[in-house]
Amino acid sequence: MRLATTWFVFAAGLLPGAPVPAGETTALPAAAIEAAIASPDRPAADRAQDERRKPRELLEFAGVAPGMRVFDAFSAGGYYTELLSRVVGEQGEVIAYNNAAYARFAAKGIATRYMGDRLPNVQQLTVEVEELELAPRSLDAVFFVMSYHDLYWRPLDRSWLPTDPALMLRKLHAALKVGGVVVVQDHVATPGGDTAAVVDRLHRIDPAVVRSDFERAGFAFEAESPMLAHPGDDHTKQVFDPDIRGRTDQFVFRFRRPGP
Repeated sequence: MRLATTWFVFAAGLLPGAPVPAGETTALPAAAIEAAIASPDRPAADRAQDERRKPRELLEFAGVAPGMRVFDAFSAGGYYTELLSRVVGEQGEVIAYNNAAYARFAAKGIATRYMGDRLPNVQQLTVEVEELELAPRSLDAVFFVMSYHDLYWRPLDRSWLPTDPALMLRKLHAALKVGGVVVVQDHVATPGGDTAAVVDRLHRIDPAVVRSDFERAGFAFEAESPMLAHPGDDHTKQVFDPDIRGRTDQFVFRFRRPGP
């Protein structure tokens, strides 16, 4: 991947102790995000999704900036992994995490995404949650993009090994630096019912379940955004239904890992 020289300058300007001119603390990450989205090296298939996925708004909401170390949870084919890679730049790193089921599902996209070492600051990591090991306080941010619900997925065909959401969150809490953030974007489910059953039937999750999970794990709920809300979705259809696919009502939460 060819990283623009300006990204390196942004990253250097955000290193601890480096002077940042007054008024530019928000301009630097915003410019890096803009440059990442506008990069001509991004696949055409990715750029075609930008209008509906609103990456600029989501990355700004997350506060992603040059030099960060970011964990992309269940990154699959890597739409956001690539954008994160370009934003954090040469001084940063992205961990593209998948379990075996996600890696099988997205095998073709993964192979294309990383061919020719085109994203050299991305570390691909494929293990089950139970074997996931991350250095304590080593992450600045975590992304769950339309994937948190899968921690509850229990398909009858056993194509997905049962996963404990609480275990995943304990590991991420320990791996995040104090002040680090987690952004969760997912499909809205109607409140009530068994979460695993709802996920298996619709691939949706009740936002209240997500908030409760994170707060129980020690995260502080900080903000939510309506950027991907679609009021026309009545929450009863499976997210892959042609009538609603790509237009599901989605919530976006930001949590922070408090100190000490």
